[in-house]
Amino acid sequence: MARTRLSPGLTVEVGGETYVWRLQRGPQWSSDTNSFRGMALAVRHAEGQREVVLEFPAGRQPRFGAPQLQASHIAKTLVVRAITSAIAAGWEPLSRGKTVTIEVDAEGG
Repeated sequence: MARTRLSPGLTVEVGGETYVWRLQRGPQWSSDTNSFRGMALAVRHAEGQREVVLEFPAGRQPRFGAPQLQASHIAKTLVVRAITSAIAAGWEPLSRGKTVTIEVDAEGG
């Protein structure tokens, strides 16, 4: 079953608009690509339906026994830059349609 709305998440303001975001996936090993993948954030406009998944590069692998990444550990400035980059890349947050996946760099650009 498709998820139509994000579960309640954190909010951030970008350009006077409110966006809701959550940590979709923390850094993890992927057996599909046989490599380490970075975190991914799921974002949507507070009034919209269309979601974007922002995928970050892998970076350093966490040490064994390190605590899991939580959404509260992610800087809001990083989220704002990533959302701004997604909009510049063509994501239309108030449109309808499938979820869009956009790869951003480590700084969210």
